[in-house]
Amino acid sequence: MLALFAITGTVMAVAGEDEATATQQASQVTTAKVVRGKLAAVVSLDGTLTYRAQSDGSPYGVINHATGTYTELPDVGDKIACGGVLYRVDDHPVLLLCGTVPAYRDLQVGDQGKDVRQLNRNLHRLGFDAAGDSDAFTGQTQTALEELQRARGTAVTGRLGPDDAVALPDAVRIGKVTGELGGAARPGAAVARATSGALEVQVDLEASQQGAVKKGDRARITLPGNTSATGRVARLGRVAQIAGKDDDKAGDATISAYLTLDKPAAAHGLDAAPVQVEITTKGVDDALSVPVTAIVGKAGGGFAVEVVRGRGKRGLVAVKLGLFDDTSGRAEVHGELDAGDDVVVPSS
Repeated sequence: MLALFAITGTVMAVAGEDEATATQQASQVTTAKVVRGKLAAVVSLDGTLTYRAQSDGSPYGVINHATGTYTELPDVGDKIACGGVLYRVDDHPVLLLCGTVPAYRDLQVGDQGKDVRQLNRNLHRLGFDAAGDSDAFTGQTQTALEELQRARGTAVTGRLGPDDAVALPDAVRIGKVTGELGGAARPGAAVARATSGALEVQVDLEASQQGAVKKGDRARITLPGNTSATGRVARLGRVAQIAGKDDDKAGDATISAYLTLDKPAAAHGLDAAPVQVEITTKGVDDALSVPVTAIVGKAGGGFAVEVVRGRGKRGLVAVKLGLFDDTSGRAEVHGELDAGDDVVVPSS
């Protein structure tokens, strides 16, 4: 719809086919070819390169459950892997476990539940001998946990308390530290804010674009320095955002879309950098197309193109419009046309 509105300002109203075909003269005109081939619809947007976080774009909160004094804290920009040490309280390491179940109880042999399965998966992925899909804390779990505790320099107990670990969905990059070195560590207090270590691009979709862009759509991303990268739409936000102005209306609301990069290394070190994004929303592999400027409006409604045939004879041919390719400036047409036909376009 956007492309259709865009062209109507340049379309010439034609009095009617009878009047147009009455002037079939061999006068000199500018023409372009009707072409058969691929077309793609593209949504062009400004975006921001950032680190992936929660589904709404906000960072994860690192919540402490230990009591004592912060004796070691991460620095902004530090990357911490699953099973790594996030920080220390009274010189006791607090580990990062990857998963979505917060630590809320002591875990030991005989326990069962989602939090136990999460622990087993972490131990298994770290290379310790634990049944990754089991929700039971067995002797095998205890032995694997002891190996992890020994490797991280913490007390080897074979048990895991809520003050021993923080659960977050993925390995993290520290974005902000809110705890203070030497300060009091209190249960429930935020220690830091973190994101995933993976880069992504965030764009804001206007209301007219929200129905067009879908998860999985391919995109071309222009990075600072005019470097080009490719990616795809990974997810769409669920909450509409409105700029903080009193006169804003619901129609001004935007929804964020988040794109992953096929080769994240191409954007290394470019956190918070502005980028240009072109999302290909759909395509047609075998379409007849003409330049958008060749389309004219018919009296009474509808569209046509003016075709130049043998001996310079010109006549209007009614067409139905399909996909608009904003990148190439061409539009898909359906009508009595063939590839190679000449259509009239405005002189430049």
